Order: sequence, then C-alpha cells, then structure tokens
Amino acid sequence: MPKKFLIIRFSSIGDIVLTTPVIRCLRKKYPESTIHYLTKKQFAGILQSNPYIDKVLLLEENINETIDQVRDEKYDDIIDLHHNLRTLRIKQSLEKIAFHSFNKLNIQKWIFTNFKVNLMPRNHIVDRYMATVEHLGVINDGMGLDYFIPANDVIKKEDIPFSHSHGYIAIAIGAAHNTKRLPVEKLKQLVDKISYPIILLGGKDDFTNGEKIAESDTIKIYNACGKFSLNESADIVRNSKLVISHDTGLMHIAAAFKKNILSVWGNTVPSFGMVPYQTTYEVFQVNKLWCRPCSKTGFAKCPIGHFKCMNKQPMDAIADSASSFVKNNPA
Repeated sequence: MPKKFLIIRFSSIGDIVLTTPVIRCLRKKYPESTIHYLTKKQFAGILQSNPYIDKVLLLEENINETIDQVRDEKYDDIIDLHHNLRTLRIKQSLEKIAFHSFNKLNIQKWIFTNFKVNLMPRNHIVDRYMATVEHLGVINDGMGLDYFIPANDVIKKEDIPFSHSHGYIAIAIGAAHNTKRLPVEKLKQLVDKISYPIILLGGKDDFTNGEKIAESDTIKIYNACGKFSLNESADIVRNSKLVISHDTGLMHIAAAFKKNILSVWGNTVPSFGMVPYQTTYEVFQVNKLWCRPCSKTGFAKCPIGHFKCMNKQPMDAIADSASSFVKNNPA
C-alpha cells in the first residue's frame, strides 16, 4: 500500500541541500509513495523543482497553523531532519503519526566548542540524515547531493561578461555569519593572485564587499553578488571551472554538481561533518588554533578579537591550488 511521507527541514540553504539524498533514496524505496517537504518560504525554491517531491509545504509564522495543515494531510511517517522546538511541537500534537527525528549531536558539539574535546562521529551529516530513515529500509544509493534548476533560472550567455564565456572560477564570498567568511582584504589578496576570470557570488548584502574585492581588476573579476537569484547563482556554480567557498550553502550546491571545491573554514571545523559531499575538494583551515571551533554556527565577529582562524589563512596556497587546477584542466 502506498505511503505518505513528510520530511521536515526549515533551513538553511546548505542544510536543505544536504537532505536531498534522503528524498531521492526514499523515493527509490517507495516509488508509489507521496513525499511532501516542509520548509520556510524563503527556501522553497531549492525544493520546488525536485522531481522526487510531490508538494512543498511552507512553515507558517503561527506554528498552530502549520500543525493543522500537517494534521489534515494524514501522513504515515514524518521524518524530522531539523529537530528543534517547533518540530517538537508538531510531534507532540500528532502523537498517532510515526515520527523519527535526526540526531543533531548538540551535546557533542557543545563539548567540542566549549572544551575542544572532539567526540563527533567520523561520518558525514548526510549519513546521519540517512540514519533517520533506516527504519523504513532506505539505504544510501551513493549518488551524492541533488540540486535542480528550473529552466527559467538557467543563465543566458549574455548574463555574464564575454570575458568569462570561456571559463571562470566562482568564489562565494558570503556566509550567514561573519566568522565563517574571509575578510575583504584577504579576498582582495586572493583574487589578485589568481590570473584567471573570476565571478564573485553572494547575496545583496555582499554587493558592496564584492565591489571592493573587484576594484583592482573589473575585467578579470565580475561582481555578481545580489544580481542573481539563488537558482541563477547555482547555475553559475554549475558552469564554473572551480569553486572557492566558505563553509556555506553554495559550497554544498557546488558539491551537488560534483564541482572541484577549495573549501575555506573559519570558526567552524570539518569535524562537524559538513565537508563537501562526494566530490573532490581541498580544505583550507588554520590548524592548532586553541580557540577553534568557537561555535557550531558562527558569530557577527570574533569573540576574542584576533580572528586568527581567517586572518591567518594562506592566500598564496589557495591561489596556487586554484591556478594549478585551471592549468591542469584546460578544457
């Protein structure tokens, strides 16, 4: 008998992309099933073109309205990949529905960030998401992450400069928290050391920083921050030769397209289990820094003030890796 499933992940970009193997593998196991996904309105565009999802539900400001909507759908199984107070409210209101929650390992993360004792498992967060559906007989197909771009969001040739039409490096300069991003001066050093067309990606809030980074060579460096939607930015990533990114959503989108990634880490660490998934990548981080990780997410500014986790990043090494990749992959 066909089943009806609800997957919950409210935010954010990267976290939602990291749940896509669960969606696909659940569909493969139950091809005749109905699969819905509950998320915040601002992230619905990540999921609406996913062919494995039948319907995207939007989280209402009043959680009771969301609970009523979920109750009316009469699900057989709810897969909670967010596991916070709001999903707990949903669970408590729907006691007769099977409800399985993702283990966020908050205790282990708290110990790691406060006492620098790493008790995190050595598996990827995708594997931990997949464990949430093991009871359904769902197994990981090993196909990596998914990201589906609607046809109307595909970038046209005229949308980017002609100087970049034969290849470019995409650099995602933004991040949800400042302590996860390189300072503008460091990014300026990086782009100056790379002799290859560059497209800077980020949101509207990153535009001003993008202008500062690009000012040294506005022909080589195209500031696309805030000029394109998320799906359009994803298409720019898809067509790039190489992606340089912080620990952020565009890094995981790049992994979905199996791009080669230079992954730059600040206050967070790869041990949290969120490195680029099933693609080729190189990690750049300041090792043996006693204060790192200082948070499982990030801060508006370094809580100590020195910001060594980013200020000591080796721009020469990152630029050399980028240049070497371009040289060895001319096509």
